[in-house]
Amino acid sequence: MELETETIPRKRKGAPTSALATEPDLEDAEPKAKKARLSSILFAENHVVTHKQLCELLKYAVLGKSTVPEPSWCQLLHQNHLNNVVVFILKGMSQLHFYRFYLEFRFLRKAFRHKFSLPPPMSSFLFDIIGLQKKKSARGFPRTIKGRPLTSAILKSSINLQNDPIIQKYGCEKVGLTRCLLTKREMETFHFPLQGSPNCENFILTKFNASITDNSPLFGLNCEMCLTSKGRELTRISLVAEGGHCIVDELVKPDFKILDSFTSFSGITEKILNPVPTKLKDVQELLRQLLPPDAVLVGHFLDLDLRVIKMIHPYVIDTSLLYIGKQSRRFKLRFLAKVILGKDIQCPDKLGHDTIEDARTTLELVRYFLKYGPKKIAELNLEALASREELKAASQGPEKKGGPTKPPNMSVLECLDSMGQKLLFLTRDIDELSSSRNCLTIKCSSNKEVLEEARVEVPLFPFSIVQFSFEPFSPIFADEVKQSMKTKWTEMSTVYAGPFIKNCNIGPLKKMFKSMGPVQSVTLVLETFRVHRPVTEFTLECDTLVHELEQDCENQGTIYVTGFGKTFKEHLLEQSSLFPGLEAMILPKDVKRRQQKNYCFLKFKSRDSAQVALEILKGKDWKLKGRHALTPMHLQTWLRDIYPEPVMPSGLRLVPPLLEKHIFQIAEENHPRIVAWRCNRKIEKLYHCLSPGTLCLILLPGTNNTFASHPGLGLMKIKEEEESDPPGLGV
Repeated sequence: MELETETIPRKRKGAPTSALATEPDLEDAEPKAKKARLSSILFAENHVVTHKQLCELLKYAVLGKSTVPEPSWCQLLHQNHLNNVVVFILKGMSQLHFYRFYLEFRFLRKAFRHKFSLPPPMSSFLFDIIGLQKKKSARGFPRTIKGRPLTSAILKSSINLQNDPIIQKYGCEKVGLTRCLLTKREMETFHFPLQGSPNCENFILTKFNASITDNSPLFGLNCEMCLTSKGRELTRISLVAEGGHCIVDELVKPDFKILDSFTSFSGITEKILNPVPTKLKDVQELLRQLLPPDAVLVGHFLDLDLRVIKMIHPYVIDTSLLYIGKQSRRFKLRFLAKVILGKDIQCPDKLGHDTIEDARTTLELVRYFLKYGPKKIAELNLEALASREELKAASQGPEKKGGPTKPPNMSVLECLDSMGQKLLFLTRDIDELSSSRNCLTIKCSSNKEVLEEARVEVPLFPFSIVQFSFEPFSPIFADEVKQSMKTKWTEMSTVYAGPFIKNCNIGPLKKMFKSMGPVQSVTLVLETFRVHRPVTEFTLECDTLVHELEQDCENQGTIYVTGFGKTFKEHLLEQSSLFPGLEAMILPKDVKRRQQKNYCFLKFKSRDSAQVALEILKGKDWKLKGRHALTPMHLQTWLRDIYPEPVMPSGLRLVPPLLEKHIFQIAEENHPRIVAWRCNRKIEKLYHCLSPGTLCLILLPGTNNTFASHPGLGLMKIKEEEESDPPGLGV
C-alpha cells in the first residue's frame, strides 16, 4: 500500500505551487449563482484528518476567511453562502463499524462523496472539535468575584488536586526520571515514530541498547522546519546537554524545493539556506555519534521534531505531555516557561524562535518537575492561569484591517458566541451536558427522541450537533471482527487462476499479474484441477460488496489505471482535451525508493466522464489496464493499518470466530447489524429535513480504551438545491 500520494488537483489557494491544475481555478470560474461547495479532493496527509483540523473547518464555516485562516486540508468555497452547519456524532462507533456493516450504511455511502479517517479520540471528542465541556464554567472565562478575576491564592484553594490529570498519572509524591518517560503505548497514541509504524520504514534508529535509570543523561532537542514539495523538512536543529551547553546547532538544507520557509516562526529564509552544505543525512549521522545509548531526549511536541529528522528513539520526555492539562490539553512552551520558570521566551518582537533557548527551556521544565514533584505543579492550577491569559489576549489583541483578530485557539463555541449565535446540542448522555451561555442543550431519553427533537429544532439553529449514542464493540468482539475483516478483504483481493502444470514458469505469470497492479504474494496450489474461490461465511458477500464499493459516492467518477510509464502524467495533461471533467490525478509513491508506482487514480466530475476516459485509456492508442475504483483513499490507509494476512491456499477451510458467528445468528433488537441499519435510516430522515446550503458532517469518533483503540471516520457534504434522493433511498 502506498505511503505517500502526489495529487494534481484544481489549483487552490494555499495549495503547494507545484500542484498542476487540470481546470481553471474554482474561484475564477464562478457559476452565475454562487453557492457554497467543497473542493473535489481532500489534502489531508494519509487521508487522516486530526481533531484540530476538523475544528479548523468548523471555525471557518462559522466566521469565514476574513477572520480565521482557511482549513489546511480541504477547500470550502463561498463560505458566506452557507445556511447552516449540522454535525451528526455517532458516539461509540468507529471506522470498523462502518466497513463491517458497509451494506447497512446504504445512505451514507451513496450520498456522501467526501470520507476521511479520524484518529482515535483521546479525551472528550466534543471538547476537541467544538469546545463543549462537562463543567459548568465555560472554557476561557474564569469565574469572578465582584467583577474581578480570582486571585491565584483563591484559585489554588478552590481546586481538587485529585482531579488534576498530573496527579492522576504521577500521584502526589516526587518521581524519578524513568517515571516521566513516555510509554510505548503513549508514544503510539501521540504518533511518535516507532519501529514498524506506518510511514517510518526509512527512519534512522539511534544507538539505543542500554537500560534507562534515573541518572541517565538528558538532552534537549528542538527543530525548525519548512514546507517543501515533499512535505515538512528540517531547516535547523539544536541539541542541548543537561548542563545547558549547546552541542549541536546546525542549519540544514532541505532536499526538495521550498514552498514556505515559515520565517515568522523560524527566522530562516530560503536565501539563508542557499549556501548551507549540511543535509538531513549529515544530521542523522551526527546524532547517532553524539547520543549515548541511554540518552533521554527532551522536547516540546517532540513527536514533530523526531518525524522531521526521521529518527527513532524510544526514551523520550515530552514537556507538553508532562505538564498535561484537562481534556488532554497541551500547553504552549511559551506559557509554561512564563508560569513555571518565570522567564519570557519566543518574544513577539523577535523574528523567529530561538531553538537553543527552546531546547534549554524544556530541560529546565523537566528538572523543575523532578525537583518539586507533581503536587507543586497541580497547585499552580495551569488551567485557570491559561484561561486568564487567553481572556487577556482576546481583550488586548492587535487590530488589523477588517476588524480585531480572533485568538487562534478560540473554540467553535466561542466563535459562535462572537457572532451572537447559539449552538444547539441534542444528546441522550447527561455527562455531556454543557452550561455555556450560548449553547442550548436538550437532554433526550433515547436515540429515537433525539431524532424527533432534531427534526423540529435543527432548522431553527445556524449550528447544531446531533449526537446518537451506541454501545461500542466489546474488546473481545472488536478484535474478532477486525480479524474477520482481515480475512474478508484478503479474499476480495485474491485472484484464483489455473490449473498450471507442475513445471510451469512462474516468471511470466508474475509479470502478467503485476501489470494489473501491485502483487503482495503468489501461491501455487498444484493439488487441484478445478480452481475456484472457496465458499465461506466471509466470501458469501464478496461479490455484492465489490459491486457496492464501485457504487460508493466517493468512488463514482474515479477510475484505477495501471501499466503506464514514467511520462504518463505529462502525456495525460498534454491530451487533457480527450478527458473532459478530469478533476484530479492521484499518483501513489513508493517512499522507500522515492519512485512513482505504475498505477494511479483519476477523479472525474461524473461517472459518465470516467467511463469515457476508461474506454479511451484501454483502447489501442493507450493500451492501459483499468477499471472503476473500488477503494477510497482513506479506506486504503485503514486497510494498510489492519495488516491483511497472506493469501490462503484454495481448498483451505476458513472457520469464523465463534463469538461473531454466535452473535450474528441471533436477530435481536440490539443486533449490531440492525443497529447500523437503523442509524443509517435516522440520519437519512434528518438529512432530508435540512435546508439547501447546509454543511453536513457525519462523525464516527472511534473508540479508545485500555484494551485497544480504533480510528474513526468522517463523512461530509453540502446539501444542494432540490437534491434528489439517491436511487432506492426514499424516506
